[in-house]
Amino acid sequence: MIKVLLLATAAMAFAVPVLAAEPLSLTPAPAKAERADGVFRLTAATRIHVAKGDVEARGVALQLADLLHRARGLRPMVVEGEPAAGEAAISLVRGGPDGEGYALDVAPGGVKITALKRAGLFYGAVSLWQLAVQDDSKGPVDVPAAKVEDAPRFAWRGFMLDSARHYQSVETIRTIIDGMAAHKLNTLHWHLVDDQAWRIEIKKYPKLTQVSGWRQPAGAAGRDPKTGKPVRYGGIYTQDQVRDLVAYAAARNITIVPEIEMPGHALAPLVAYPKLGLTPNPPALARHDWGIFPYLYNVEDGTFDFLNDVLDEVMDLFPSEYIHVGGDEAVKDQWKASPVIQAKIKELGVKDEHGLQSWFIQRVEKHINGRGRRLIGWDEILEGGLAPNATVMSWRGIDGAIAAASQGHDTVLSPEPTLYFDRRQSASLDEPPGRIIISSLKDVYQFDAAPDALTADQRKHILGVQANLWTEHVRTDERAQLMAFPRLVALAETAWTKEERRDWDGFTTRLPAEMARLKALGVAADTAPFEPQATLRPGQGGAIAASLSSGLAIGQLRYTTDGAEPTAASPAYGEALSLKAGTVLKARSFLGEQPLGRTRVWTATELAANTRESRQLELCGAAIPLMFEDDAPKNGRDGDRAVFAIDVMNPCWIWKGADLSKPLTLTARVGQAPWNFQIGAAKDQIVVRKPATPDGELEVRLGCKGERIAVIPLGKAGRGPGLGTVSGVLPVREGVHDLCLTFTAKSLDPMPALDRVSLTAGQ
Repeated sequence: MIKVLLLATAAMAFAVPVLAAEPLSLTPAPAKAERADGVFRLTAATRIHVAKGDVEARGVALQLADLLHRARGLRPMVVEGEPAAGEAAISLVRGGPDGEGYALDVAPGGVKITALKRAGLFYGAVSLWQLAVQDDSKGPVDVPAAKVEDAPRFAWRGFMLDSARHYQSVETIRTIIDGMAAHKLNTLHWHLVDDQAWRIEIKKYPKLTQVSGWRQPAGAAGRDPKTGKPVRYGGIYTQDQVRDLVAYAAARNITIVPEIEMPGHALAPLVAYPKLGLTPNPPALARHDWGIFPYLYNVEDGTFDFLNDVLDEVMDLFPSEYIHVGGDEAVKDQWKASPVIQAKIKELGVKDEHGLQSWFIQRVEKHINGRGRRLIGWDEILEGGLAPNATVMSWRGIDGAIAAASQGHDTVLSPEPTLYFDRRQSASLDEPPGRIIISSLKDVYQFDAAPDALTADQRKHILGVQANLWTEHVRTDERAQLMAFPRLVALAETAWTKEERRDWDGFTTRLPAEMARLKALGVAADTAPFEPQATLRPGQGGAIAASLSSGLAIGQLRYTTDGAEPTAASPAYGEALSLKAGTVLKARSFLGEQPLGRTRVWTATELAANTRESRQLELCGAAIPLMFEDDAPKNGRDGDRAVFAIDVMNPCWIWKGADLSKPLTLTARVGQAPWNFQIGAAKDQIVVRKPATPDGELEVRLGCKGERIAVIPLGKAGRGPGLGTVSGVLPVREGVHDLCLTFTAKSLDPMPALDRVSLTAGQ
């Protein structure tokens, strides 16, 4: 027994310096954190103590126990009263830091979380949970001893989820809330209403959800392939579901701020109740379109009665201080064309349609203020004059924030493109559909939340920062999570951690632990930016040249060519590899000994080396560049579809550097995408070349303005739905050329799209 104790003591003495040298893995990085000697052993027998009668602390303790059970399979017992003498326990204690601040003291003899408010206790518990969850292992764990003092940089640490364009299940929203709470984000801005749908149940106006909670998808996906009948697509949130979600979020210190759009983005409510608008029969089918619609509310007293009724029911459901009214992208054409509206402008004595929108928003604000709440809207509410007590959410850069702060109004920074999470995170082919312009994890992390353009006094009006996930091209629940995470983890550190404590390199060292935590919570996080991407091209002497890269260039790429799984001991990638045809290349990213993301696998073949996806080709333009889906689902709502890269205004792709000195066969896999975009008169600028054959052709040119060297009829492949393949021989030309690929078509809808192209030797 003595020998065992001596060995254990020696082991502890050896382990302590190693542990003390390791940094704490806490995200967001705390205001102050110091490692101490030793560890706290957390086991199934560990108990969590709270003061007698402290209901809030007991609730936090039960949440901590649940989080530990989900991640490690341990569920500590929650008890009231002080720990027994000598008991190594966790204690939640009132006192010390106010608001969302907390102190965390981890020692071998026990853990103490101290905070004055429930929010602080919760965040202290979250930090303890993070220290206990560094990987995906289960069972007891040694939590490093430490002293942490922490409080947030900003009061508003937000994420906007667009549930209007595509509906997400209540379960998915709960999962997103879990991921937010675990990283100390505290505001979920819920976009519930738009042109495409009205999602929230309003008892007084049932047709809002009965009619406008559902729509028919665009293109072939809008009809059942077996019956030909329209597909009913969508979903609604009942008031009971909303109450449950509001309570679920509040228990995790997250306030849900609802958004009810006005005066624009209003087609969905106008389809249900046409008298609220300026068009007798607003087009219901158009709700499957994306873009900026011209349909506005009218300004009759009955419309404001409707809006007030809606807002009353919304405010009964959401106790949030702020109520979001949108106010963005309200195209004024209908107002300009309406004699009634023009007469109202003259009657009110406002300058123009922008002044009328200001009057509209101010009238709504009075009702919101009358309920003890505050109005917040997108930065267009500045146009024509800002409502007296309004808060501005600045999305068109930071100009809106500067203007609002200059007028003494509070503001939230939420600018595109950096904080718009409908943009892809890397150039990987595994990224979900969305906008092509990249907003990477590093871009989000390095976002400047206190820009020099704002004076010190103006910065006092910055409530915080928020990322937005618009879901036009984010069809499934899983993709919504992938687009949000792990970028929300980077945003959390930007929003919580003081500027001087933020460090990208330090943040990246914590990423393996962060990905493990998200996995423990059941959050689907995007690993593609961490993972190797391979470019295969023809090499010398029949070999295949393979180049590896990763979107974020974090850690080291390691690979194998013998079929084995890459490990931290596998060869490190340095320069392009020369592979024999048929070689299986496997690669994975490693941060030290820890893998980041999945292993990726490629087979080096001549065909693969001479094939490029549309997302690997250069687009001829960048007016509206998107990655969006073929219109023929394989397996219903969540089924896989081909993903095309297209500039909507100029559907054209460039294959760079084709050697035409010898005969080549071009093989293309093509599909169709519905042309469902509301872009006004800009649509007339799109060139549609007339076809020579009934189903159109694929045209090949030497450069986008050069000679047309091939025309390949699409035939059956051009009829859809789904993908088809066509091929043709390219004539010999001297030298290397860029090939420009375009389509002819009878009309824009459906829009022919390129999925994949191969150039192979011979005819």
